[in-house]
Amino acid sequence: MESNSKILAGPRPNGATLGSNRDTTRQHNLSTVLGLVHSHTELSRAELTRLTGLNRSTIAVLVGELVQLGLVLENEPDQRQQHGRPSIMITPGPRVLALAVNPDIDAVNVALVALGGRIVNPVRFHTVAPPSTAEVVNIVSAIYTGMVASLPKDQRVLGVGVAVPGLVDPVDGTVIEAPQLGWQEQRLATQLSEALGLPVSCANDAIVGARAQATFGAGRGVSDFVYLFGGASGIAGGILSGGQLLRGATGFAGQLGHTLVRTDGASCSCGSTGCLEAEVTREELLQAADVPADLAEELEATILELFESGTASESLRDLVTRQSQLLSVALRTLVRQLNPSLIILGGFLRILAKLCPSVLDEAVHAAGARGEREHVTIELAPLGEDPVIVGAAELAFEDLLANPARALSTDATPTAD
Repeated sequence: MESNSKILAGPRPNGATLGSNRDTTRQHNLSTVLGLVHSHTELSRAELTRLTGLNRSTIAVLVGELVQLGLVLENEPDQRQQHGRPSIMITPGPRVLALAVNPDIDAVNVALVALGGRIVNPVRFHTVAPPSTAEVVNIVSAIYTGMVASLPKDQRVLGVGVAVPGLVDPVDGTVIEAPQLGWQEQRLATQLSEALGLPVSCANDAIVGARAQATFGAGRGVSDFVYLFGGASGIAGGILSGGQLLRGATGFAGQLGHTLVRTDGASCSCGSTGCLEAEVTREELLQAADVPADLAEELEATILELFESGTASESLRDLVTRQSQLLSVALRTLVRQLNPSLIILGGFLRILAKLCPSVLDEAVHAAGARGEREHVTIELAPLGEDPVIVGAAELAFEDLLANPARALSTDATPTAD
């Protein structure tokens, strides 16, 4: 298949908009309205008027254009509304999709995602060993071919977003290093784009997870938070500061799994010792709870049931206590250094937060001066891989959300050999 793609990695700037000031204003307003409907999943025209500061007639025109583009739907007003005239509800349309991909050491997760963060037909392809980039491309290509064959004719896939457990070059999507997968300098974005004939964007999995939390999850409306996700590949993090994802000078900020929690501790893939992800691992929990790796999705439910029934082994209890204490060391450090108002825990870290909440709460509220610890709260991300998959899709939707009309003017209809 001949690729019609451009390779992109990570969040892209909107770029200059050609045309008159009126064109620029219209683009901005369309982008604003679509972004609000996308992140809220349902808004009335009245709410859009209030949130944007635009008048009702302008909102009606903008919504009408987005309806024509197939990006939003106008639904009948809620007749249960008790006061005033019911307002037409605006929801994200189902016609535009992104392909989201998340390779890990034991599986490749693939899903189509619609606007509004709605996951469509997710597939988890288990692997017996960490997949190579070539294997990931083959797996994704096969799954995508099946997905495209069953899509209604009025639906289209705009692009691909990939969440990688490793360092990704924000310029061209090259995976610089993914130690748990054994990848170094792998041109995954290029390989996938050539195979699928779609534009591909790659970024670190925790970064895209943080982005999903900021758009749809516990971090929506929060300007400063830390997101920590524990998975098969280790622990990674994303930081929102002043309403912006913290990227660093070359896009590699947020390696929170390498926060030191124990001197002379276990060796880490980064070459150091005592890092959070070396000391707090999913593998140890799986072994202590006697859960097979291919049933890792059941780990949280299994461990919570063992504790609730009083049948958890002493080794499992000791492990949960130790991991919670080490996680608390990392959280205390993060509060001191970053001064967030919220910490969001996802993946297997949810287990520690549920079983030892006082240990973690005490850590974040004892971190340094009063101003640093005041009002810091801990919340849990949704169970499973959803935030990472939804965040990966956000990479593919970025151009569309920035300039809806222009993004749809190029033909990105799904094709498959």
